[in-house]
Amino acid sequence: MAHLEHTPTSTDRDIIEGDYEKPRLTQTISSGAVSMSPELFEKLYLTPKTPHAGDNIRRFANPTPLGFVGFVISTFTFSMVMMGWGGASGLSPVVGIFFFVGPLLLVLTTIFEWIMGNFFSMMVCGLFSVFWLSFGLLQLPTLGLAAPYSTSGTDAVAGAATKEFNAVVALYLIVWGFALFTFFIFTLKTNAIFAGIFLFVTLGAWVLAGAYWKVSTGDYAQAANLQKAGGALLFIVACLGWYMTFVMMAAEMRLAIKLPVGDLSHFWPRTDIEMGRAEKQA
Repeated sequence: MAHLEHTPTSTDRDIIEGDYEKPRLTQTISSGAVSMSPELFEKLYLTPKTPHAGDNIRRFANPTPLGFVGFVISTFTFSMVMMGWGGASGLSPVVGIFFFVGPLLLVLTTIFEWIMGNFFSMMVCGLFSVFWLSFGLLQLPTLGLAAPYSTSGTDAVAGAATKEFNAVVALYLIVWGFALFTFFIFTLKTNAIFAGIFLFVTLGAWVLAGAYWKVSTGDYAQAANLQKAGGALLFIVACLGWYMTFVMMAAEMRLAIKLPVGDLSHFWPRTDIEMGRAEKQA
C-alpha cells in the first residue's frame, strides 16, 4: 500500500505550535455580491453612505426618484405660474400640486426612506412634503384663512390684502428659508446638483417672502417683480431637480449614460465605516 505523506501547512504548524488562538484575518470577496461605492450610493440615494443594520437597500427599490418626481412637477408648475407665463395667474386650477402630486409622493418616499434607513433623504422628503401641504392651504379660498383679517371678519379676499396677513406669510417663508439653508449645508456632502437645489430654493423662499412684505406695505409693483424673481429661482430649482431625477433613473435603469453631478463626497472623510471607529478617528 502506498504511503501518502502529509506536508504540514501553515495552519497545521500554527495548531502544533499552539498559535491556533490567534486566527489570521483575511479579506474575502464574494463573487455573488457587488459592493456599491460611496460616490454611487450618494448619487442614487442623495445621502452619505453609512452602515445599515439590515439589507433593505438590497431588497427594496430605490424610492428617492419617486419623491423627486413629485417635487419637480409641483415646483415646475408653481414657478411658471409665479412668473406669469402665458398670462397665468392664481393657483386654484392647479391646487392639486400642493396636496396630491408633491406631498403624496413625498410622504410615501419619506416612509420608504425611513424603512431603508436613509436618514438625510428621509428628512428632505419629509421637509418638502409638509411645506407643500402647509403652503397649499393658503391657496384654498374655501377655507377662508384670511377672512379674520378683514374689517368684516368674513371677507377672505379683503383679508388676503391686509398688512397683517401678508406679514405673517412673509415671516413664515423667512423661517422656511433658514430651514432650507440648514439643509443646504449638509447637501455639501453629496453633490453640486443637490446642493444647488437647496441653495436656489433657499433664495427663492426669501425672495417670495420679500414679495409678501411688499404686498403688506402696498407696493404691489415691487411685489410683482419679486414674485417673478422668486418664480425664476424656483424654475432653476425645478430644472436641477429634473436633471437629478434623470441621473438617478438612468443609473437605476442601467442606461449607458454617465451624466456629471459634481461629486462633493471626496472632499469629506469616508462615511462607510462604523460609528464607533469614526468616533475614535475624530
